[in-house]
Amino acid sequence: MYSHMMVGSNDIDRSKRFYDALFTSVGGKPGITDPKGRLVYLHNGGVFLVTPPIDGQPATHGNGMTIGFAMATTDQADSWHKAGAAAGGKPIEDPPGWRGEGPGALYLAYLRDPDGNKLCALHRAG
Repeated sequence: MYSHMMVGSNDIDRSKRFYDALFTSVGGKPGITDPKGRLVYLHNGGVFLVTPPIDGQPATHGNGMTIGFAMATTDQADSWHKAGAAAGGKPIEDPPGWRGEGPGALYLAYLRDPDGNKLCALHRAG
């Protein structure tokens, strides 16, 4: 059912630096800017967009919302987290690491983007 994810931004140039760092740290490409000024990221069959709000009002983050990005390995999740923090993201919650036990264990790393959106890198135990 997933088609795409879009978040708002109050500073597209700042968001481009941040999200370019995130996506290139895991083998993706920098975002492209479409004719409407939105950033578009295509990676592993998914589409992620960043846009100034269409209604002209300030962008705000969704309280209680988390956007999860699938990672192939724990090293990839760590690289994503480090790149995001270096590019203006804010590490939040516990440090990157395993949560839970056994086959349901998840390796999680959390950041807030420069506009306050909550992001998660997730790797599932083998």
